[in-house]
Parts: sequence; structure tokens; C-alpha cells
Amino acid sequence: MLAIGLGVLAGILFGLLTVMVRRGLIRTSDPIAGSVIVIGIATVIVLGVTIVSGQAADLLDPGIAAVYFTIGLIAPGASQIIFMLAVRDVGASRVAIMIGTAPLLATIIAVVFRDEPLKAGLLAGTVLIVVGGASLAYERNLPAGFRARGMLLAFLCALTFACRDNAMRMAGLETDMDPRAATSWALIGAFVAVAGFAVVTRRRALPGQLREVLIPFLPAAIVFGMAYTTLTIALGIGKVTIFAPLNAMQSMWTVLLAWLILGRSDGIGVRVVAAMLLVVSGGILIGLFR
Repeated sequence: MLAIGLGVLAGILFGLLTVMVRRGLIRTSDPIAGSVIVIGIATVIVLGVTIVSGQAADLLDPGIAAVYFTIGLIAPGASQIIFMLAVRDVGASRVAIMIGTAPLLATIIAVVFRDEPLKAGLLAGTVLIVVGGASLAYERNLPAGFRARGMLLAFLCALTFACRDNAMRMAGLETDMDPRAATSWALIGAFVAVAGFAVVTRRRALPGQLREVLIPFLPAAIVFGMAYTTLTIALGIGKVTIFAPLNAMQSMWTVLLAWLILGRSDGIGVRVVAAMLLVVSGGILIGLFR
């Protein structure tokens, strides 16, 4: 029961993360500096939990650490910047729904490139996700400042998550590194990616920009760190098959929390809710049958 409870809590926190990012972007529209703050503080939180929980020794395995560090450069490294841009352009709810297609994309990659079996439940989940995602194309209750390119960015973000999931699955099958240590190295890689990009593109202006966005993005950073910490602790005491369906419910939590916190500014209508329900249902099926 504890593992299930932690899985549900992680899903809620990841849903809240998207809403907090949207809230931060409303206050200051700087996704690059914001990404540095969010990833940086989350890295410190997860790394601290790893050390305090007695798993610091796992951090010192250079071969395995390099694998997770490299994965982190892509996701949540480069993907974090894409994610922030997408939330800025189309709002929290639509990004969450598009990212909800990640289980489908991960399954396609696994079936095509890793020869995993294709089951009836996976096909049913695929149909639900495709129908749900496609229905957003006909949505007309759009938030202020909506830019269609944000949907493409959200899909690209989901694709990076799917690639990350397969890479982490392959690395996890071949190593016994503690999930907290593995996540710490992935987040360190992510921080190197976003901070490196920010330094190259912003140069001397970056320190001032970081001070400016610290307060607006601090809640998102704390939630991000808490979400990853909760998930990694859950993975340490339960099976991945337990968390996959729970993790697929992030879109539902995002839409619900966006409605409660952001109100009409996120443009949540009947079609968005219907799309969310279809994508979540499809993600749960894929999580159960994969």
C-alpha cells in the first residue's frame, strides 16, 4: 500500500509541476533561466535525499553514473527547455495531455527496436491515446497567447521522455544502482545541459536573469524535486509495473489542478477534459499490459 500511495503522490506532484511552471511563466516569461532554476534546485533536493538515505556509495560508480548522466542530458535536460516553451505557448493542460502520449511512444520504440511483444491491451491503449490526442486539433476554447507550435513542442517533449524511458529501462536491466543515485546522476546531467545552454545563449546577462526568475519558479523547482524524490523512493520499494498506470494519470492531475489554480486562463473546456480522459485511460492500459 505504501508503494501505491507514493506512486499516486508522485503523479499528483508531477501534475502540479506543470501547473506551477505555467504560473511561473505567467509572472515572467523566461523559459531558459526558469529551466536552470527548476532543474538546479530539484537536483540539489534529490542529491541531498540520496546522501541522507545512505545511498551515497552508489553515486561513486563512474561507469554506471556516466550512463544515467548521459540520459539526463536529453531528458530531463534538453526536454525541460522544450517543456517550458510548450507550457508557455499552449498552457499546462494541453502540454500534459500531449506528454500523456509518452507511454504510447515508449511502447512503439520498445516494440520496434527492442522486440518487446505487442499485446491486445497495448493496442487498445494506443487507440484511446491517438483519439484523445487528435481531438485536441478541433479544440476552440484556447488560452490567451495560444501558439500552435507549442503542441508540436509538447509532442517532441513526449518523444524525448519515451526515449528516456527506454534508455532507463535498458540501463536498469543491466545495473543495480539505487534509483535515488541513478536519478541524481540523471538530474546532474540535466542541469549541465540546461545551464550550459543558458550560459552559451545568455552569457553575462544570465546571473541577473536567474535572480529575476528565482522567486516565480521556486515553487515549481521545489515540486519538481519532491516529485522525483517521491518517485525514486517508490521505485526502491515497489515494482515498475505498479507505478506505470499511476504515472499515466499525471494528465488528469494537471487538468484538475490547472482548473483549480489557474482557472479560465488555461482554457479548459469539455474537449480538453474528454481528451485527458482518453489519454489517461490509454496510458493506464499500456502501463498495465506492457
